[in-house]
Amino acid sequence: MQKPLIYKGRGSISNATGRFEKQNSEAADDGWGSLDAEPAPLKTEVIIDSSKSLINYNDSPDLPFDRSINPYRGCEHGCIYCFARPTHAYLGLSPGLDFESRILIKPDAACLLREELSKKNYRCAPLALGTNTDPYQPLERQHRLMRQILEVLAETRHPVSIVTKSSLIERDLDLLTAMAEQGLVSVYLSITTLDRNMARTLEPRAAAPQRRLETVAKLHAAGIPVGVMVAPVIPALNDHEMENIVKAAHAAGAASAEYILLRLPLEVADLFEEWLRHNYPLKADHVMNLIQQSRGGKSYDPAFHQRMSGTGSYADLIGQRFRLISKRLQMDQSLPSLRTDLFRKPHLGGQMSFEFFD
Repeated sequence: MQKPLIYKGRGSISNATGRFEKQNSEAADDGWGSLDAEPAPLKTEVIIDSSKSLINYNDSPDLPFDRSINPYRGCEHGCIYCFARPTHAYLGLSPGLDFESRILIKPDAACLLREELSKKNYRCAPLALGTNTDPYQPLERQHRLMRQILEVLAETRHPVSIVTKSSLIERDLDLLTAMAEQGLVSVYLSITTLDRNMARTLEPRAAAPQRRLETVAKLHAAGIPVGVMVAPVIPALNDHEMENIVKAAHAAGAASAEYILLRLPLEVADLFEEWLRHNYPLKADHVMNLIQQSRGGKSYDPAFHQRMSGTGSYADLIGQRFRLISKRLQMDQSLPSLRTDLFRKPHLGGQMSFEFFD
């Protein structure tokens, strides 16, 4: 059995080859005890993504949006449960440590967005950001791609919904407040646990739970529609916290609450179980059994309309509990619909018009 790769600030404890690779590699002791030595610090590598388009379209019947943007591929937050991890396999990289340490960025994201919004056949509808990887992950402090994207959306009066677990969104309160005044933005803060120790291993580079609640309060005070996403709900690990998370978010000013049951597609299943058995060995079997009970006897069932909430008695109980607490706190309604009638196509090569702030 290989020694776990334990790096401070990283979620995965391995870097298994992606599913498309023909060859695999395994560490071997060279006789000098090299496998017993502590690994050198794992630094983040930034890779330029030369994609020629930015907006991704989908026709999934169980998603409330048909288009999204991901300025980053991979995520430094290192959440072990992230269902986006398998996308790194398409790049010849590992969904494990590579996903959180080898990040692709799109430096010309704002220019690409401006070009796509200016097309004659473009039809305005709310854009979703943060549905795959977090647009406010740590690299955003340096590269400011999300900030540039928001500037284009603000200029064109284009509606946008954002999901994040980062307090860095507070940096953009100026843009978000102005957009909220015109019904152009809504935000969901993802809060998985209120337990700081669990959060540190589960999502090591994301904002601390209390810091996220503070962000909810600041967004609410600025007049920005904000809700809480309890995601993922992990059987026998954080499911007991569900009501307390919703109550804490409500006290901070969140107006809506949603949840997602843990999803373990493709490589995520092995990565999560590996992490689980290392960090919670006494609970591991119970957790995995409940997951399989909720997924038709498998680690994951990707069927539409049930992939987010699961099936079976345990999944039904989670759903009932969530509906009860959300209804009691009047958080069982979605955030207000975003306006699309204000959209105006951008001027290529232009700058933000001052009339947006009139």
